[in-house]
Amino acid sequence: MIYTIIFLIFAIILIPLALKTVSEKTLSHSAVYLMVFLIVLSALFIFLGGSIVGAIELLVFVGAVVTLLVFTLMLTGGKELE
Repeated sequence: MIYTIIFLIFAIILIPLALKTVSEKTLSHSAVYLMVFLIVLSALFIFLGGSIVGAIELLVFVGAVVTLLVFTLMLTGGKELE
């Protein structure tokens, strides 16, 4: 019962984060929402017993992809979407 409640809490947190990631007009805010989404998703994987998948998710996606996205935004002067 407690595992179901914790899973639902993670799912309820993930859905608005995913929606904010794609609907945000400022690219830097969208990158932050993506980073938080991926961190919560890796915590969900770790909670469900996939500790290797959660660790890889945390290292590869949060550590590399989001960092690359933030550096790209900083170097290109990412502007707001209209």
